[in-house]
Amino acid sequence: MKYSLEEQFNKDCWKIYNDTALETKYRPEYYRQLLEELGGLNTAKQLLATTKPSEGFTKLWELGRLDLSVEALVINPKYISLFTNDELMFAQERLEKLKYFN
Repeated sequence: MKYSLEEQFNKDCWKIYNDTALETKYRPEYYRQLLEELGGLNTAKQLLATTKPSEGFTKLWELGRLDLSVEALVINPKYISLFTNDELMFAQERLEKLKYFN
């Protein structure tokens, strides 16, 4: 079965939720609620529209697992066409501020 890019992004959003729960024992419930209500793409866009990173992003940083963040998924070259330049810049800057790329 062939998925659209948006459907694949949604699947990957759910995957990072499940991986976070399995690998860190942290369950980002607000993120899960957003996924259920808005789907992956709109959840990511909503999280990127705020100037302050989400509690979940901060918790993932504390756990050393920013690789499981929506921001890391957004900047995946596979998905950049789904986002505006501003959204990509916000995701990149959040990750850079916490030295994700070092």
